[in-house]
Amino acid sequence: MNETLRTLTLEQLNQFQTEGYIIVKGLYSEEDLQRIDDTFNEISKSVVPGYFEPDMSASTDDPLKRYPRVMHPHRFNDTAKAYMLHKPVLDVLEDLYGEEALAAQSMYYYKPPGSRGQALHQDNFYLQVEPGNCIAAWTAIDPATLENGGLLVVPKTSEYEIVCPELADSNESFTTHYVKPPKDEAAIPAIMDRGDVLFFNGNLIHGSYRNKTKDQFRRAFICHYANASATHISQHYRPLFRADGTAIDLEVNPDGGPCGIEFDNVYPH
Repeated sequence: MNETLRTLTLEQLNQFQTEGYIIVKGLYSEEDLQRIDDTFNEISKSVVPGYFEPDMSASTDDPLKRYPRVMHPHRFNDTAKAYMLHKPVLDVLEDLYGEEALAAQSMYYYKPPGSRGQALHQDNFYLQVEPGNCIAAWTAIDPATLENGGLLVVPKTSEYEIVCPELADSNESFTTHYVKPPKDEAAIPAIMDRGDVLFFNGNLIHGSYRNKTKDQFRRAFICHYANASATHISQHYRPLFRADGTAIDLEVNPDGGPCGIEFDNVYPH
């Protein structure tokens, strides 16, 4: 661990190590947030094959057909890549890892009114970062509340082993995997203001409920990272990127994980 922290206090670092997550404010200016707003508003108006495939004629019974999440926008949009490599975020990650962070994935969620949530799950089931772990940086573009389906976290599950998920309730979750919290541990809401960033460990159990509002989107820009000393990652997250934008390839993780190699865990988180 570095003796000198770049951004965090020792109290914040201890919270992350104990609880598995931390919310950090002030990493984005309003100008930054507006640029992200404008970029993804423009993306929402068209189809990007393989990354964003909305049904422009979708009826209102499933708003996620019109506004699905954008997968890996850094692979086709320079603004998304720039904010995946946002220096204030990378500085926090270096404090958390005690070493350089490598960017592995970006996503953007629109989460329109009425849309389903995402069942509780663990990120490193998908990324398979070894040795070490992935860390998510979940940026609230809109305030995240109980009503609009903000994120839920299960504290202290960052040391809980990666488990094979059960089948999720498709009426409430747009994804199929569900990880049951350990006994005596419950999910709590991570209430966030616009621009707040939630960092959490790849083993931490987390998810979200439905957006119950009639007129509020719950937009979020989410990136996943690996520690620079990692040697392996799932093939779907390569190449990774250093802070200067240089691409780097880790080895493909051949381990099938807790479900075995025949289980389909190729779910682009």
